Amino acid sequence: MSDYAAMLATARAAVTSASAVCRQVQAALEEVRSITKDDKSPVTVADFASQAIVAHVLRERLGEFTLVAEEASAFLREDEHRPHLDAALAAVREVWPDADEDAMLEAIDLGAGDAHGRGFWTLDPIDGTKGFLRNQQYAVALAYVESGVPTVGVMGCPNLPRDMSEPLDVPDPDGCLYMAIRGEGVWEASATDETEAPIHITRLDHEEGQEICVCASVEKAHTDLGAVGQVLEYLRDNHGEQVGEPVRLDSQCKYAVVARGQADAYLRLPTRPGYVERIWDHAAGSLIASQSGAAVTDIFGHDLDFTHGRGLEKNKGVICAPPRLHGLLLGAIKALGIGAS
Repeated sequence: MSDYAAMLATARAAVTSASAVCRQVQAALEEVRSITKDDKSPVTVADFASQAIVAHVLRERLGEFTLVAEEASAFLREDEHRPHLDAALAAVREVWPDADEDAMLEAIDLGAGDAHGRGFWTLDPIDGTKGFLRNQQYAVALAYVESGVPTVGVMGCPNLPRDMSEPLDVPDPDGCLYMAIRGEGVWEASATDETEAPIHITRLDHEEGQEICVCASVEKAHTDLGAVGQVLEYLRDNHGEQVGEPVRLDSQCKYAVVARGQADAYLRLPTRPGYVERIWDHAAGSLIASQSGAAVTDIFGHDLDFTHGRGLEKNKGVICAPPRLHGLLLGAIKALGIGAS
Protein backbone atom coordinates (compact mmCIF):
# COMPACT_ATOMS: atom_id res chain seq x y z
CA MET A 1 0.00 0.00 0.00
CA SER A 2 1.39 3.42 -0.97
CA ASP A 3 1.79 6.17 1.62
CA TYR A 4 -1.10 8.06 0.01
CA ALA A 5 -3.32 4.97 0.07
CA ALA A 6 -2.55 4.46 3.76
CA MET A 7 -3.29 8.13 4.44
CA LEU A 8 -6.57 7.81 2.55
CA ALA A 9 -7.56 4.78 4.64
CA THR A 10 -6.80 6.71 7.82
CA ALA A 11 -8.76 9.74 6.63
CA ARG A 12 -11.69 7.52 5.67
CA ALA A 13 -11.75 6.00 9.15
CA ALA A 14 -11.59 9.44 10.77
CA VAL A 15 -14.35 10.95 8.63
CA THR A 16 -16.60 7.90 8.94
CA SER A 17 -16.33 8.06 12.72
CA ALA A 18 -16.91 11.82 12.80
CA SER A 19 -19.91 11.46 10.50
CA ALA A 20 -21.41 8.93 12.91
CA VAL A 21 -21.03 11.39 15.79
CA CYS A 22 -22.63 14.17 13.74
CA ARG A 23 -25.54 11.87 12.86
CA GLN A 24 -26.05 11.13 16.54
CA VAL A 25 -26.15 14.83 17.45
CA GLN A 26 -28.41 15.69 14.53
CA ALA A 27 -30.82 12.94 15.53
CA ALA A 28 -31.10 14.56 18.97
CA LEU A 29 -31.40 18.21 17.92
CA GLU A 30 -34.19 19.10 20.31
CA GLU A 31 -32.65 17.21 23.21
CA VAL A 32 -29.34 19.05 22.78
CA ARG A 33 -31.16 22.38 22.49
CA SER A 34 -33.02 21.70 25.73
CA ILE A 35 -29.78 20.87 27.57
CA THR A 36 -27.82 23.88 26.36
CA LYS A 37 -30.69 26.40 26.09
CA ASP A 38 -29.32 27.51 22.73
CA ASP A 39 -31.08 27.03 19.37
CA LYS A 40 -27.77 26.82 17.48
CA SER A 41 -26.04 24.62 20.03
CA PRO A 42 -26.44 21.26 18.23
CA VAL A 43 -24.10 22.32 15.42
CA THR A 44 -21.67 23.78 17.98
CA VAL A 45 -21.64 20.51 19.88
CA ALA A 46 -21.27 18.48 16.67
CA ASP A 47 -18.44 20.74 15.43
CA PHE A 48 -16.36 20.17 18.55
CA ALA A 49 -17.16 16.45 18.74
CA SER A 50 -16.35 15.92 15.06
CA GLN A 51 -13.00 17.72 15.35
CA ALA A 52 -12.07 15.79 18.49
CA ILE A 53 -12.83 12.46 16.82
CA VAL A 54 -10.87 13.24 13.64
CA ALA A 55 -7.86 14.42 15.63
CA HIS A 56 -8.06 11.35 17.87
CA VAL A 57 -8.15 8.92 14.91
CA LEU A 58 -5.30 10.71 13.14
CA ARG A 59 -3.17 10.54 16.27
CA GLU A 60 -4.00 6.89 16.92
CA ARG A 61 -3.09 5.86 13.38
CA LEU A 62 -0.40 8.32 12.35
CA GLY A 63 1.38 9.29 15.55
CA GLU A 64 2.97 12.57 14.45
CA PHE A 65 0.85 14.87 12.27
CA THR A 66 -0.13 18.50 11.83
CA LEU A 67 -3.80 19.49 11.77
CA VAL A 68 -5.19 22.86 10.72
CA ALA A 69 -8.85 22.98 11.68
CA GLU A 70 -11.63 25.45 12.29
CA GLU A 71 -12.30 25.04 16.02
CA ALA A 72 -10.44 25.66 19.30
CA SER A 73 -11.51 24.54 22.77
CA ALA A 74 -11.60 27.97 24.48
CA PHE A 75 -15.40 28.17 24.17
CA LEU A 76 -15.90 24.82 25.90
CA ARG A 77 -13.50 25.76 28.72
CA GLU A 78 -15.71 28.66 29.83
CA ASP A 79 -17.90 27.89 32.85
CA GLU A 80 -21.01 29.30 31.18
CA HIS A 81 -20.67 26.76 28.38
CA ARG A 82 -20.50 23.72 30.65
CA PRO A 83 -23.68 22.26 29.07
CA HIS A 84 -22.02 22.40 25.63
CA LEU A 85 -18.94 20.65 27.03
CA ASP A 86 -21.03 17.89 28.58
CA ALA A 87 -23.04 17.40 25.37
CA ALA A 88 -19.90 17.32 23.21
CA LEU A 89 -18.25 14.76 25.49
CA ALA A 90 -21.36 12.56 25.43
CA ALA A 91 -21.32 12.67 21.63
CA VAL A 92 -17.58 11.89 21.45
CA ARG A 93 -18.02 8.87 23.70
CA GLU A 94 -20.33 7.31 21.11
CA VAL A 95 -17.19 6.33 19.15
CA TRP A 96 -14.39 7.07 21.67
CA PRO A 97 -15.81 5.45 24.83
CA ASP A 98 -12.91 6.15 27.21
CA ALA A 99 -12.58 9.83 26.34
CA ASP A 100 -12.59 12.26 29.25
CA GLU A 101 -12.86 16.06 29.27
CA ASP A 102 -9.13 16.71 29.16
CA ALA A 103 -8.54 14.21 26.35
CA MET A 104 -11.34 15.67 24.25
CA LEU A 105 -10.24 19.28 24.76
CA GLU A 106 -6.63 18.34 23.97
CA ALA A 107 -7.74 16.59 20.78
CA ILE A 108 -9.75 19.63 19.67
CA ASP A 109 -6.73 21.88 20.18
CA LEU A 110 -4.58 19.71 17.95
CA GLY A 111 -6.31 21.67 15.19
CA ALA A 112 -4.14 24.72 15.91
CA GLY A 113 -1.35 23.47 13.68
CA ASP A 114 0.87 25.53 11.37
CA ALA A 115 -0.67 25.98 7.93
CA HIS A 116 2.66 27.05 6.40
CA GLY A 117 4.40 23.69 6.67
CA ARG A 118 5.29 21.37 3.81
CA GLY A 119 2.56 18.91 4.72
CA PHE A 120 -0.52 19.19 6.96
CA TRP A 121 -4.10 18.01 7.32
CA THR A 122 -6.91 20.54 7.18
CA LEU A 123 -10.39 19.89 8.53
CA ASP A 124 -13.81 21.45 8.47
CA PRO A 125 -15.57 19.37 11.16
CA ILE A 126 -18.99 20.50 9.93
CA ASP A 127 -19.32 22.50 6.73
CA GLY A 128 -22.89 23.69 6.23
CA THR A 129 -24.04 24.96 9.61
CA LYS A 130 -27.57 25.89 8.59
CA GLY A 131 -27.96 22.74 6.50
CA PHE A 132 -27.12 20.75 9.62
CA LEU A 133 -29.66 22.66 11.70
CA ARG A 134 -32.33 22.14 9.02
CA ASN A 135 -31.56 18.40 9.08
CA GLN A 136 -30.42 18.65 5.47
CA GLN A 137 -27.00 18.68 3.79
CA TYR A 138 -23.65 19.22 5.50
CA ALA A 139 -20.17 17.74 5.17
CA VAL A 140 -17.20 16.57 7.22
CA ALA A 141 -14.24 17.54 5.04
CA LEU A 142 -10.64 16.40 5.62
CA ALA A 143 -7.68 16.84 3.27
CA TYR A 144 -3.92 16.47 3.31
CA VAL A 145 -2.13 19.45 1.77
CA GLU A 146 1.40 18.81 0.53
CA SER A 147 3.60 21.66 -0.70
CA GLY A 148 0.50 23.82 -1.07
CA VAL A 149 -1.51 21.26 -3.04
CA PRO A 150 -4.33 19.02 -1.71
CA THR A 151 -3.18 15.46 -2.39
CA VAL A 152 -5.51 13.28 -0.29
CA GLY A 153 -9.11 14.16 0.46
CA VAL A 154 -12.12 12.57 2.15
CA MET A 155 -15.51 14.18 2.46
CA GLY A 156 -18.37 12.65 4.40
CA CYS A 157 -21.84 13.77 3.30
CA PRO A 158 -23.97 11.97 5.92
CA ASN A 159 -27.37 13.05 4.52
CA LEU A 160 -26.59 12.95 0.77
CA PRO A 161 -28.37 10.13 -1.14
CA ARG A 162 -26.36 8.17 -3.68
CA ASP A 163 -29.47 7.86 -5.83
CA MET A 164 -29.48 11.20 -7.67
CA SER A 165 -33.24 11.02 -8.20
CA GLU A 166 -33.83 11.29 -4.45
CA PRO A 167 -34.62 14.71 -2.91
CA LEU A 168 -31.78 16.66 -1.32
CA ASP A 169 -33.91 18.20 1.42
CA VAL A 170 -34.58 14.84 3.08
CA PRO A 171 -31.73 13.15 5.02
CA ASP A 172 -30.61 9.86 3.51
CA PRO A 173 -30.26 6.94 5.96
CA ASP A 174 -26.77 6.00 4.73
CA GLY A 175 -25.27 9.07 3.09
CA CYS A 176 -22.18 9.19 0.88
CA LEU A 177 -18.46 9.41 1.38
CA TYR A 178 -16.09 10.65 -1.35
CA MET A 179 -12.37 9.95 -1.43
CA ALA A 180 -9.62 11.18 -3.75
CA ILE A 181 -5.88 10.93 -4.28
CA ARG A 182 -4.30 13.48 -6.59
CA GLY A 183 -3.56 11.84 -9.93
CA GLU A 184 -5.49 8.66 -9.09
CA GLY A 185 -9.17 9.65 -9.21
CA VAL A 186 -12.26 9.69 -6.98
CA TRP A 187 -14.21 6.95 -5.22
CA GLU A 188 -17.68 6.89 -3.71
CA ALA A 189 -18.78 4.77 -0.75
CA SER A 190 -21.29 4.67 2.07
CA ALA A 191 -20.85 7.23 4.85
CA THR A 192 -21.78 4.59 7.42
CA ASP A 193 -19.84 1.47 6.39
CA GLU A 194 -16.06 1.81 6.43
CA THR A 195 -15.64 -1.72 5.05
CA GLU A 196 -17.70 -1.18 1.88
CA ALA A 197 -15.68 -1.43 -1.33
CA PRO A 198 -15.66 2.05 -2.92
CA ILE A 199 -16.74 2.67 -6.52
CA HIS A 200 -14.61 4.76 -8.87
CA ILE A 201 -16.51 7.69 -10.39
CA THR A 202 -15.78 10.05 -13.29
CA ARG A 203 -17.88 12.86 -14.69
CA LEU A 204 -18.17 13.58 -18.40
CA ASP A 205 -17.51 16.98 -19.93
CA HIS A 206 -20.48 19.27 -20.53
CA GLU A 207 -21.38 19.17 -24.20
CA GLU A 208 -22.80 21.96 -26.31
CA GLY A 209 -26.59 21.87 -26.32
CA GLN A 210 -26.87 20.30 -22.89
CA GLU A 211 -28.86 22.22 -20.30
CA ILE A 212 -26.71 23.85 -17.62
CA CYS A 213 -27.65 22.96 -14.07
CA VAL A 214 -25.83 25.07 -11.50
CA CYS A 215 -25.33 23.93 -7.93
CA ALA A 216 -26.18 26.79 -5.56
CA SER A 217 -26.23 27.34 -1.82
CA VAL A 218 -29.52 27.31 0.00
CA GLU A 219 -28.13 30.19 2.06
CA LYS A 220 -28.05 33.34 -0.07
CA ALA A 221 -25.23 34.87 1.98
CA HIS A 222 -22.74 32.30 0.68
CA THR A 223 -22.58 33.56 -2.89
CA ASP A 224 -23.78 36.50 -4.95
CA LEU A 225 -26.87 34.91 -6.48
CA GLY A 226 -27.59 38.05 -8.49
CA ALA A 227 -24.18 37.77 -10.14
CA VAL A 228 -24.70 34.05 -10.76
CA GLY A 229 -27.92 34.93 -12.57
CA GLN A 230 -26.07 37.51 -14.66
CA VAL A 231 -23.45 34.92 -15.64
CA LEU A 232 -26.05 32.38 -16.69
CA GLU A 233 -28.01 35.02 -18.60
CA TYR A 234 -24.82 35.99 -20.41
CA LEU A 235 -24.21 32.37 -21.44
CA ARG A 236 -27.78 32.09 -22.68
CA ASP A 237 -27.76 35.34 -24.64
CA ASN A 238 -24.23 35.15 -26.05
CA HIS A 239 -23.59 31.43 -26.43
CA GLY A 240 -27.08 29.98 -26.81
CA GLU A 241 -26.70 27.86 -23.67
CA GLN A 242 -29.84 26.45 -22.07
CA VAL A 243 -30.10 27.03 -18.31
CA GLY A 244 -32.10 24.77 -16.03
CA GLU A 245 -33.20 25.04 -12.41
CA PRO A 246 -30.36 25.13 -9.87
CA VAL A 247 -29.63 22.30 -7.47
CA ARG A 248 -29.77 23.87 -4.01
CA LEU A 249 -27.86 22.45 -1.07
CA ASP A 250 -25.40 23.63 1.56
CA SER A 251 -21.75 22.80 2.21
CA GLN A 252 -18.90 21.25 0.26
CA CYS A 253 -21.38 18.59 -0.79
CA LYS A 254 -21.74 20.88 -3.82
CA TYR A 255 -18.30 19.77 -5.00
CA ALA A 256 -19.43 16.14 -4.78
CA VAL A 257 -22.66 16.88 -6.65
CA VAL A 258 -20.62 18.36 -9.52
CA ALA A 259 -18.08 15.53 -9.35
CA ARG A 260 -20.76 12.88 -9.82
CA GLY A 261 -22.56 14.80 -12.58
CA GLN A 262 -25.74 15.72 -10.71
CA ALA A 263 -24.98 19.39 -11.34
CA ASP A 264 -22.77 21.01 -13.96
CA ALA A 265 -21.20 23.85 -12.02
CA TYR A 266 -20.62 25.30 -8.59
CA LEU A 267 -20.03 29.05 -8.50
CA ARG A 268 -18.97 30.78 -5.31
CA LEU A 269 -18.86 34.43 -6.31
CA PRO A 270 -17.63 37.11 -3.88
CA THR A 271 -20.34 38.67 -1.71
CA ARG A 272 -18.23 41.51 -0.31
CA PRO A 273 -14.84 43.14 -0.94
CA GLY A 274 -11.93 41.68 0.98
CA TYR A 275 -13.60 38.37 1.84
CA VAL A 276 -11.07 35.53 2.11
CA GLU A 277 -12.11 31.88 1.79
CA ARG A 278 -10.74 29.47 4.40
CA ILE A 279 -8.62 26.53 3.29
CA TRP A 280 -10.73 23.91 5.08
CA ASP A 281 -13.81 25.06 3.15
CA HIS A 282 -12.29 23.98 -0.16
CA ALA A 283 -9.30 21.62 0.18
CA ALA A 284 -11.16 18.30 0.24
CA GLY A 285 -14.02 19.33 -2.04
CA SER A 286 -11.83 20.92 -4.71
CA LEU A 287 -9.62 17.82 -4.85
CA ILE A 288 -12.61 15.50 -5.20
CA ALA A 289 -14.12 17.59 -8.00
CA SER A 290 -10.86 18.07 -9.88
CA GLN A 291 -9.98 14.37 -9.72
CA SER A 292 -13.40 13.53 -11.18
CA GLY A 293 -12.56 15.58 -14.28
CA ALA A 294 -13.92 19.01 -13.34
CA ALA A 295 -11.79 22.15 -13.42
CA VAL A 296 -11.54 24.11 -10.16
CA THR A 297 -10.12 27.66 -10.06
CA ASP A 298 -10.93 31.05 -8.67
CA ILE A 299 -13.05 33.46 -10.74
CA PHE A 300 -9.96 34.65 -12.63
CA GLY A 301 -8.86 31.15 -13.65
CA HIS A 302 -6.07 30.86 -11.06
CA ASP A 303 -5.50 27.59 -9.23
CA LEU A 304 -6.55 27.66 -5.57
CA ASP A 305 -3.38 28.53 -3.63
CA PHE A 306 -3.07 26.77 -0.28
CA THR A 307 0.38 28.23 0.58
CA HIS A 308 -0.73 31.33 2.51
CA GLY A 309 -1.81 29.94 5.84
CA ARG A 310 -5.42 29.48 6.86
CA GLY A 311 -6.89 31.64 4.12
CA LEU A 312 -6.93 31.49 0.33
CA GLU A 313 -5.40 34.98 0.38
CA LYS A 314 -4.43 35.06 -3.28
CA ASN A 315 -7.76 33.85 -4.65
CA LYS A 316 -11.19 35.39 -5.13
CA GLY A 317 -14.25 33.18 -5.37
CA VAL A 318 -14.43 29.66 -6.83
CA ILE A 319 -15.59 28.12 -10.12
CA CYS A 320 -16.00 24.36 -10.34
CA ALA A 321 -17.23 22.94 -13.64
CA PRO A 322 -16.26 20.49 -16.41
CA PRO A 323 -13.68 21.97 -18.83
CA ARG A 324 -15.86 23.34 -21.64
CA LEU A 325 -18.33 24.99 -19.30
CA HIS A 326 -15.56 26.21 -17.01
CA GLY A 327 -14.07 28.16 -19.91
CA LEU A 328 -17.44 29.70 -20.76
CA LEU A 329 -18.01 30.71 -17.14
CA LEU A 330 -14.59 32.37 -16.91
CA GLY A 331 -15.32 34.30 -20.10
CA ALA A 332 -18.70 35.45 -18.86
CA ILE A 333 -17.32 36.59 -15.51
CA LYS A 334 -14.58 38.57 -17.24
CA ALA A 335 -16.99 40.14 -19.72
CA LEU A 336 -19.33 41.17 -16.89
CA GLY A 337 -16.50 42.56 -14.76
CA ILE A 338 -17.47 40.49 -11.74
CA GLY A 339 -14.87 40.69 -8.99
CA ALA A 340 -12.77 43.22 -10.86
CA SER A 341 -12.90 45.83 -8.10
